Amino acid sequence: MPYFPTKTSKWRKLCAAESGFDTDRLDKLIQSIDKFESSWPYNLELAQNLPGLTEFEQAPYNEVLGPLKPRGRNNGCILKNGMIVEKWGDVERVDMTFSIAKSYLAVLTGIAIGDGLIKNVDTLVSDTITLDEFNSEHNKHITWRHLLEQTSEWEGTLWEKPDLIDRNRQLGPQADNSRKGQHRDLNPAGTFYEYNDVRVNLLALCLLYTFKRPLPEILKERIMDPIGASEKWAWHGYKNSFVEIDNQILQSVPGGTHWGGGIQISTMDHARFSLLIHNRGVWNGKRLLPEDWCDQLRKPSKLNENYGFLWWLNTNGNKWVDCPNNSYGAIGAGSNIIWINPDTDIIVVARWIEDSKVSQLLKEIVLAQV
Repeated sequence: MPYFPTKTSKWRKLCAAESGFDTDRLDKLIQSIDKFESSWPYNLELAQNLPGLTEFEQAPYNEVLGPLKPRGRNNGCILKNGMIVEKWGDVERVDMTFSIAKSYLAVLTGIAIGDGLIKNVDTLVSDTITLDEFNSEHNKHITWRHLLEQTSEWEGTLWEKPDLIDRNRQLGPQADNSRKGQHRDLNPAGTFYEYNDVRVNLLALCLLYTFKRPLPEILKERIMDPIGASEKWAWHGYKNSFVEIDNQILQSVPGGTHWGGGIQISTMDHARFSLLIHNRGVWNGKRLLPEDWCDQLRKPSKLNENYGFLWWLNTNGNKWVDCPNNSYGAIGAGSNIIWINPDTDIIVVARWIEDSKVSQLLKEIVLAQV
């Protein structure tokens, strides 16, 4: 039976030998963990730009709209069957997590579907809510699936950021973003994949109109409190991301920290969330997510075999080299990572890892298993 930590008791530990790890090999990895440390500056406000993000954007589109905070040092944990095998650094520090927030949005979408607020993922967004953002002939064909798989090709401006700002964007340590923000003719919805933070922020706005309640409230009530998360995490919006819904002024939150804001959370709260996903939406016998939703999260999309519903996949082993093909996870700039190996019940949460070294870290963890 999987172990689920309570909010009040001490999280159970499992010695490396009992968990199927080579103790010496894992100890050496943890002792040398500093070699994976991110090269990002510690104070992003003082740095004046976010590496790989606003770094490639011209004023005024590079303006930060939400709060930032100084980042912590490399830290993380390894779980086996829900128990702690190893941890390093300050795993209780509340820190920015960037695009891992997208994967939380995917979970909230599943809750909306389970509650009957959205018929299914192939429903047109405009058939669920009424928003001017879907009035045009181009945008009216967008479904919830398109938003979740980053294939919507939505055209417009949201919170003073045009979708154009992330057109031609590339990801990864070898990314060439020299053409980021330049014009590219748009394709019909569902026919072209592009990682675009403006469109993910649109998904968050759509969910706000669907629930008619702030998304951080929904996340806390339906997920974070039931799994025993701390009270310290927060999900910050932008200074200009307020809308009126049913005579209430509500703040929309972003699916990352590209322009500030987003989820600020500890490694161990991420670990609880990851454990829920690994156990297909069930926490200690209580179902929190629709029965098949976690399987849908990790189903390869037609246009990107390494992408599901805002979760990254390792289809054919070409996302994380030398890691199991069915492993999957969430990634945020910096790099912040959640990685789940369903075959061995291993979960890794790691913060502030150099982007080019993420695969190496995961590979060494895999190799340390007996």
